[in-house]
Amino acid sequence: MIIGVPKEVKDHESRVGVTPAGVSALVEAGHTVLLEHDAGALSAMPDDDYQNAGAEIVGSAYDVWRLAEMVVKVKEPTEKEYRHFRPGLVLFTYLHLAPLQELTQQLLDKKVIGIAYETVRDRANTLPLLTPMSEVAGRLSVQVGAAYLEKEHGGRGVLLGGVPGVAPGNVCIIGGGIVGTNAAKMALGLGAKVTLLDNNLNRLRELDDIFGGRVFTVASNRYNVERAAVEADLLIGGVLIPGAAAPKIVTRGMVEKMKKGAVIVDVAIDQGGCIETAHPTTHSDPSFEVAGVVHYCVTNMPAAVPNTSTLALTNATFPYVLRLANQGATGAIQGDPGIAEGVNTFNGSLTYRAVAEAQAREYTSVASLL
Repeated sequence: MIIGVPKEVKDHESRVGVTPAGVSALVEAGHTVLLEHDAGALSAMPDDDYQNAGAEIVGSAYDVWRLAEMVVKVKEPTEKEYRHFRPGLVLFTYLHLAPLQELTQQLLDKKVIGIAYETVRDRANTLPLLTPMSEVAGRLSVQVGAAYLEKEHGGRGVLLGGVPGVAPGNVCIIGGGIVGTNAAKMALGLGAKVTLLDNNLNRLRELDDIFGGRVFTVASNRYNVERAAVEADLLIGGVLIPGAAAPKIVTRGMVEKMKKGAVIVDVAIDQGGCIETAHPTTHSDPSFEVAGVVHYCVTNMPAAVPNTSTLALTNATFPYVLRLANQGATGAIQGDPGIAEGVNTFNGSLTYRAVAEAQAREYTSVASLL
């Protein structure tokens, strides 16, 4: 198979879809890898490393997309990339289609086989390709939030860990999944007071054991969310419904009651966000204020640390890339129920139920199309 790895074009997206080690394994398996010039440069992976691994360096994105049978990316295609879509092309990347009507329509119109990292499942029924970037984003959310609490960024001027004689800052985390757990680790490490809310009581029990009671676990309901938000110096949104639009857990009214200069980091923003006042931002223009509260809602947070993020992501994605290359898309989908779960569009049909429901479109199971 011919695998294409284009340079990412989303604002300040500096990750890359395949590492030199991945190229070496693909070439050894008999495949051809076309890499756009400097695709890995911002992840500290220069063209020379890829060439030494056996990749062919291509000068333009157009040629990568045109020649490849499967394109492996990191982030969902932007509008400028829609022109590269064509029938039968396999696209393996994060898609986050639920809030993206136009991208969904383009994939359907061009009959692209769109396989989304964020909905692929493993034998344990977890989301193995979403997990590493959720770990990075969860940890970054506290790092970023701590910086935006500084006065020069519009924050309250609170040091999360406090100092002797001065109480630490309050961190409120909505969602006890991968993002929330990793955010809690970082916030505790800084010495903050951490409150974590989730609607799954069994998960709260697990987290209470994991953190030895150092995190205040609270059942998530409107009343408790509002109380925690009002007390927070830093509020982190980490709610996930796989493939679906995130529910609005924190309302505008709650935000208006928060402390002036408090900071919100909505990690769920690439699925529409779980904070009502949030809207997507970029690394070039990352923050805005609503009711005196600083909002940081960058949709590709892990791109801030591309070397770590690329290595973490490709550790997880590469076995699937190799399987798709070795077996072909149809063979891999038929042979692996987890990859089948990742198929969001297939030859003009929308094949992921949560996306269909979010966009009020017709759903067709991928099994019925094979």
